Amino acid sequence: MSKPAVGPRLSDRQRLSWLRLIRTPNVGPASFRQLINRFGSAEAALEMLPELMISGGASRIARIPSVAEAEAELEAAGQAGARFVGIGEADYPPLLKNMDNPPPLLAVKGEAAVFRLPAVAIVGARNASLAGIKMARMLAADLGRDGYAIVSGLARGIDTSAHQGSIATGTIGVLAGGLDLPYPPENAGLCNEIAERGGAIISEMPFGWQPRAQDFPRRNRLVAGAALGLVVIEAAQRSGSLISARLAGEMGRLVFAVPGSPLDPRAAGSNGLLKDGATLVTEAADIASAIAPLAGTRPPRTAPLAEPPELSATPPPGEDERAGVLEVLGPTPVAVDEVIRHTGLSAAQVSMVLLELDLAGRLERHAGGNVSLVFAGA
Repeated sequence: MSKPAVGPRLSDRQRLSWLRLIRTPNVGPASFRQLINRFGSAEAALEMLPELMISGGASRIARIPSVAEAEAELEAAGQAGARFVGIGEADYPPLLKNMDNPPPLLAVKGEAAVFRLPAVAIVGARNASLAGIKMARMLAADLGRDGYAIVSGLARGIDTSAHQGSIATGTIGVLAGGLDLPYPPENAGLCNEIAERGGAIISEMPFGWQPRAQDFPRRNRLVAGAALGLVVIEAAQRSGSLISARLAGEMGRLVFAVPGSPLDPRAAGSNGLLKDGATLVTEAADIASAIAPLAGTRPPRTAPLAEPPELSATPPPGEDERAGVLEVLGPTPVAVDEVIRHTGLSAAQVSMVLLELDLAGRLERHAGGNVSLVFAGA
């Protein structure tokens, strides 16, 4: 494994606190960042979590992982030949930084140099046809020779073929479960080969985490976010690949699709993408010509790694402010800006109330910065 690139680094103490914070129930990427901005460090945020959960109306206080538990996960990563990389560190995939609410920490196994290549994601059916498998391998190999990294989700079928086609030139595999539990299990050898041959495997999930159905859309989000464009090869209607395509479009990534036979249900989703305006692909040049203008541009600068100074000038919200925010929230997603305008509260006060609700498990965050309340028994 290559040494991490030179640049800003978390201290060992910071990395431990970041891991404890992001592994706390109800703390996601959005609430993680708000907590850091509010309290100045993950360590200070950890001390405030119980109070914030109570203020948000939690029925019980979520258990915060202990120092020993976080140290054990860091040790497990080391034993697996992996490491945890924080957003802002030099080894963090640059395109992921510019997603909405990127993962604060990623488990990474392999060579971080692959993240600095312009990347294209290739996804598609698990039960792919031989023609689809051949197309995925061919596109991945041709794009790899042109200097592109290939991103995919290590699933059976198209994903596996895309990784195999680009393993010699650089590929990035994204797992839905822990880095030590590749899914499907038969791709464990492929994961090791990717890491050993200049590629990388990444996951935002804890070590030892068995992937659940709801974890795959999270995986798909990272696949879409880590690339400049996403190619769909064979996708049925209502497939995970179409979720990836939708997420890519929402992030401003280019969306491509390979046409398939109208008689093959495996091509219904990809053909539908073409009807909706996706770029038609029959060879790698179709992708490269569209991606090339983007590949030479630098992603916009993101917030620096250094944890910001303490932002406690805004007084904590009182019961009246909490009641005002709760009154305008419901099961239908609304924009945070609308909540601010309707309540007349400051953005900082509304954000703090939403953070409390989030930590209490009472808030759901949606694409585009919208939020809604979670109702018990709903």
